[in-house]
Amino acid sequence: MKKIILSVLIAISTISLYAQPIPPPGGGVTGAGHGLNGNQGGNGAPIDGGLSILLALGGIYGVKKIFKYKKNAEINQ
Repeated sequence: MKKIILSVLIAISTISLYAQPIPPPGGGVTGAGHGLNGNQGGNGAPIDGGLSILLALGGIYGVKKIFKYKKNAEINQ
């Protein structure tokens, strides 16, 4: 029963999470990272550092799983 209630609460709470609204046609938005013709600034989110960390951690995890699999295979023979 608790799992059902928790699932319903999570489903309901995510309904209010929406992306940013679509910018008006023709641009006219000014401010940090926005040009006169819409979003033409180069101030996007930097993904290089986080992506590198995720790739390194994924590689380490994969190597760990391979060694664990090989160790279990040797024991079972």
